Amino acid sequence: MRLVVQGSAIRHAHLAHIHQLSATSVQFVQTGAHAYYLANQTQALPAVQAFCAEQRIDCSYLPDQQVLAKFGLCVMDMDSTLISIECIDEIADMVGIKPQVAAITERAMQGELDFAQSLRQRVALLKGLSEADLMRVLNERLTLNPGAVEWIAACKKNNITTLLVSGGFTFFADKVKAMLGLDYAVSNQLEIVDGKLTGGIIGDIVDAQRKADELCQLRDRLELTAAQTIAIGDGANDLKMMGVAGIGVAYHAKPIVQTQATYALNHSGLDGVMHLLST
Repeated sequence: MRLVVQGSAIRHAHLAHIHQLSATSVQFVQTGAHAYYLANQTQALPAVQAFCAEQRIDCSYLPDQQVLAKFGLCVMDMDSTLISIECIDEIADMVGIKPQVAAITERAMQGELDFAQSLRQRVALLKGLSEADLMRVLNERLTLNPGAVEWIAACKKNNITTLLVSGGFTFFADKVKAMLGLDYAVSNQLEIVDGKLTGGIIGDIVDAQRKADELCQLRDRLELTAAQTIAIGDGANDLKMMGVAGIGVAYHAKPIVQTQATYALNHSGLDGVMHLLST
């Protein structure tokens, strides 16, 4: 296996100490500005993991066969994963109810509330907002997370199909799909009548099970195995899709997600996924 360490905090002194703890004769190989790997590791070392956590460095031990060229599908959450905001919270800010909506969002992402039920509650509070309000959020507040462009470019280079699957809304998901050149996007559709939000959602809600189902269906259409799939997310409603993927990456995620994901990135951008799987 190999050890991958990354994050803007990394200094040569950190690498030297990790190398000493690893008791190896091989040297670190640099794969990015703040990313390195150490080959020929026989086991994960708690001392290395503890040191990296203390120093705010992402640390992962990976089997040698887990490299980008072996994967064919990446399925990603949108809000707080591909983009830096929770869209529904920013929409709520337009009518001065962001604290109330954000509190429900947080509990849902922590796994304390049923996602579908909580989403309906939050969307109901947005009744009466205009499409112009949605456009303001899109134009003024929606930004890609660091490393998103680089990660998707790496997927394209390695012929990895990309799918955005979100409990958020098509109004934003379609824009993100276009911005990044993703292959597919699946999300919820807000009901809009005469330019105003009705407080309802059209069709079935994209919840945790739907995310997992979308991954499996696209995987099968592409004739891939589970081991050839990657899922990336940050909230409890991403756990099921991570569970059916070959690897699940928790990106700046809630504690419940970090404990169940294959790998966690807390101090790197989304390009950290690329460095995880580089050799």
